[in-house]
Amino acid sequence: MKLSTLKRKRNRVRNKLKKSSNGDRYRLSVSRTAKNISGQIIDDVNKITLISASSLKKEVKSKKQNKTELSIAVAELLAAKAKEKKITKVYFDRGIYKYHGRVKKFAETLRKNGLDF
Repeated sequence: MKLSTLKRKRNRVRNKLKKSSNGDRYRLSVSRTAKNISGQIIDDVNKITLISASSLKKEVKSKKQNKTELSIAVAELLAAKAKEKKITKVYFDRGIYKYHGRVKKFAETLRKNGLDF
């Protein structure tokens, strides 16, 4: 069975992360669509999602913002939840998306708010 281009890209990025990880950090996965963005911190050893934040949540969606401001708001929300659970070190899994635009702003905001990757 032949994998699609998107699945190959996602697997290439994810496999590089898994090779370099030795269980001491969690994986921060980002996902975006044309209008929304979401992020989640995943424990790959136990295969569970620890924290998630999305632009579809009421607390973020209620404000009128453009897409870049929306990604910054979601990143701040995710960083605040991570601080509550005392998570500071993660691997950034950009998935199939280039490190550019909204994904870059998302990552920079997370770094400003205390996550280390």
